[in-house]
Amino acid sequence: MNPIIIGTGVAVGLAAVVLTMLGNPANMGFCIACFLRDIAGACKFHQAPVVQYVRPEIVGLVLGSTIMSLATKEFKAKAGSSPATRFILGACVMIGALVFLGCPLRMVIRMGGGDLNAFVGLVGFAIGILIGIYFLKAGFSLKRTYNVTKLEGFTLPGSMVLLFALVTIAPALFAFSKAGPGSKHAPAMIALVIALVIGALCQKSRMCMVGSMRDMFMFKDFNLLSGFVAIFVTVLVGNMVLGKFNGFSTYLQPIAHEAQMWNLLGMVIVGWGSVLLGGCPLRQLILAGEGNGDSAVTVFGMIAGAAIAHNFKLAGGAASLTNGVYKTGGIGSTGQMAVGLILVILLIVSFVNLPKKD
Repeated sequence: MNPIIIGTGVAVGLAAVVLTMLGNPANMGFCIACFLRDIAGACKFHQAPVVQYVRPEIVGLVLGSTIMSLATKEFKAKAGSSPATRFILGACVMIGALVFLGCPLRMVIRMGGGDLNAFVGLVGFAIGILIGIYFLKAGFSLKRTYNVTKLEGFTLPGSMVLLFALVTIAPALFAFSKAGPGSKHAPAMIALVIALVIGALCQKSRMCMVGSMRDMFMFKDFNLLSGFVAIFVTVLVGNMVLGKFNGFSTYLQPIAHEAQMWNLLGMVIVGWGSVLLGGCPLRQLILAGEGNGDSAVTVFGMIAGAAIAHNFKLAGGAASLTNGVYKTGGIGSTGQMAVGLILVILLIVSFVNLPKKD
């Protein structure tokens, strides 16, 4: 086992616990999908009032990767690998994550918080990865990348610097939640510093939620998986130490729902789409920080997907208890139709990008 990967997993788990203590929503110390959704809302790309906030964690993850890759001379500006397809896949992955209510990283954090709904998501995630692996073995490829100017490589890091500068100098330009998950956040500068460290560690360790299971299934390589396990164990122990762990249950988990078929299918989409993209949402941020323009396009696709999900009411609704009436949550009919359509899109993309037979 690689100690750098395990150490990064422990650091990510500790960061998730600390950020939650400092104000981030429960079981959401880090969530790439949720935080990009909040940024989309803050930029007024969608109008859901409870999920609008410029999350400094996203800024920190990208810039931490950039700083580390520049320091180690691993920053390489490259792009040109089916950018339009990657944008669409990024949007699809985001919608799938918001159906489930979390990215693969939050799935592990939810598991460490005792949320059994997240274990259902894990099964779907594994199924999606296995489907993606099938197409990888059949020769799936989004084609090669090309060297581009350094300016192109700084597209996402530069965007993050601009975003953070604008929200600091002119916060009135943005929307901010007054209630709900978007209103819950750790102090901005502390969150930024923590995320800078995590971004640097993830760049160095190559941590990837999808890559960990892909390597396990394809090559019987458990190195990346050890980081996945380290996050889960650290969050679980952290919750126990802080008295936040109340056992494993599906009931009324923070920002989660009990519509298990949609928990599973949402994460099938995330696993499958992320394999086709070559990395989970966290990994896409880190790669974009290293100068990968294709990953930057993917991140912009995820932001667009978040806007679509909330503008068209595709995202999952959390379970709730109001006046003694318990609702299990789930997704509406438009969300269910979107899941079916996205599965078809993933199938088409998978087949179209197989090697052509003579």
